Amino acid sequence: MKNNHTTSIPSDVLEQAVAKLNEVNALMKNYMITLTKEERISLPKMGEKTLAFVVNSHEYSQQRPELRPSYATQEDFDIDVADATGLLPIESLLRKMASQINDTAMLAGSEAYTQALLFYNNAKMASKNNVPGAKEIYDDLRTRFPGRRKKQETID
Repeated sequence: MKNNHTTSIPSDVLEQAVAKLNEVNALMKNYMITLTKEERISLPKMGEKTLAFVVNSHEYSQQRPELRPSYATQEDFDIDVADATGLLPIESLLRKMASQINDTAMLAGSEAYTQALLFYNNAKMASKNNVPGAKEIYDDLRTRFPGRRKKQETID
């Protein structure tokens, strides 16, 4: 069995990462918004293709304010474009990190589970061969795999 996850992340590195993420969260929290599922579904989305359209429209609205609808302000448009474009590098970095964290946790978890199953099967075999202390370990670990209990035959 090949183990691909061979370097443990030191606990102090994990603690520092959590502390820095908490700092970022505290720094940004007054500016962040939480949408409901329904709001997320109903909003028009700005993707990569739409970004150029938004940026061009914003530039034109600054050059030709008379074309802007009377109920929309340039200040609101400026804020929306600045934040929509300013958050893109942060969002990209966080998505990449989240994906890498998820992949690392998944691989480490898979390999840990595989090692646990190997140990469990050895403890099971040792228990069947009456190795001292193995039965207690096997009995404790097998509660994870309750399986089907055999039905007792009833005598009429």
